Amino acid sequence: MRFSLKTLAFATALTLSGAALTACGEDNKTEAAAVSDDALQTKFVTVGTGGASGPYNIIGTSLTETYAKLFGVNAKTQTTGASVENLNLLAQKKLEMAFVMSDALSEAVAGTGNFTAKIDNVSQVASLYPNYVQIVASGKSGIKSIEDLKGKRVAVGAQGSGVEVATRALLEGFGITYADIKVDYLGYAEAADGLKSGKLDAAFLTSGIPNSSLMELEQGFDLQLVSVPTEQLKEVAKTKSFFIPMDIPANTYGNAQAVPTAAILNALVVRSDISDDDVYKLTKAFFENLDTLKNAHQAANDISVANAQNGLVAPLHAGAKRYYDEVAAAQTSAPAEAEAAANADAESSDK
Repeated sequence: MRFSLKTLAFATALTLSGAALTACGEDNKTEAAAVSDDALQTKFVTVGTGGASGPYNIIGTSLTETYAKLFGVNAKTQTTGASVENLNLLAQKKLEMAFVMSDALSEAVAGTGNFTAKIDNVSQVASLYPNYVQIVASGKSGIKSIEDLKGKRVAVGAQGSGVEVATRALLEGFGITYADIKVDYLGYAEAADGLKSGKLDAAFLTSGIPNSSLMELEQGFDLQLVSVPTEQLKEVAKTKSFFIPMDIPANTYGNAQAVPTAAILNALVVRSDISDDDVYKLTKAFFENLDTLKNAHQAANDISVANAQNGLVAPLHAGAKRYYDEVAAAQTSAPAEAEAAANADAESSDK
């Protein structure tokens, strides 16, 4: 069979066009695979936080904005009554992730205190920054130490919050029950307003520091930080191990000296039924974008990969563990690779 030059040129053009289409198809496949690798199986990442002015909400909002940008999912925060409500919402599958305090998480996994049954569908992603128990009163109140609260009107935190759980536990540790004080269940902003108006004698605002409500209160108010004696707290911590003795640093709220108090680690938790691959990606994105979270609120300065597995209360999710194992392996191999490179350079210079 004979071909004309015109026919041959047409056949060649078809061949080249087909090759180009094939290559383009391969590129599209590669691009699709990359998108697929970055995508999450879940289409929603709703993160339970706390009050609008608290660190949970501020850090959580920054985190969900990061998740939405990276993964293209419907990521948002939900303002709640904080820890206890968040854990119940996780159990009801109304949240994917949440910020909670370790005391409330301890009750949830054991089915004690605020929880009539164990919450099984919760796993920990990380231990975070410490929440400081910030007990505040006015300077003229005469309240200097936690033992001075008996008979006083005290805001103990929003009902169903980790703040309230911690308040009750700490007071009990010092031999004070709710029957010994006049209780008001108020969140951060309401408690600060109550102090300013004189309707309260004292308030518990347990959060990372500084607390924005207290920073506002400090302006034009004679704010007195109430101490929690360290030696007595160490005794309390023998049965309530989530309490850690720490100091509120000097000049946090105009205080000239550091003030001893109790602290409780915060936790980032996730539903256990979310896939290992998704939780790995969420954990990795959390730690690789820590600078963004630190810019949102300085409490995030105390979050680190190095301390993320310290003081775990709930089982660690396998996806989070995969990320930590990966980080540990990279840290182990780095010195060996550096030594090998140095040896190679030395051998090369000898030649």
